[in-house]
Amino acid sequence: MNEIYCIYRNDIGIAFQWKRDIVKNNFGKLQIVFRDMGFYLSPDEVTDFYHCVKNARQFERCAECRHNREYRSILLRTPADKVDLAVNIDELYQIEDLIEGTLFQIKLDGYLNQICDN
Repeated sequence: MNEIYCIYRNDIGIAFQWKRDIVKNNFGKLQIVFRDMGFYLSPDEVTDFYHCVKNARQFERCAECRHNREYRSILLRTPADKVDLAVNIDELYQIEDLIEGTLFQIKLDGYLNQICDN
């Protein structure tokens, strides 16, 4: 864990940047890892992923009608054109929290860096 800067984490995953990238002033990409997958994304792609999660929420009712919260009945698109994920309702909420927390922290860090530079 000494090699990463944790941006945000929750029960399903973690968002972080590699410290070696930060040292090189390469803030263009961050890693989001949950379940057994990792996504190396730009901040814009994280925002796109957030929109994908919001779109997947329309299928939330379908997941509830099965009376089995563990059933992966929701198709979640990702910023990777050829990768979609099957998730259950609880995973969708956790992924949404992970991405929202990541976006919030990125914006907060940017704001604080801007203030400190001035």
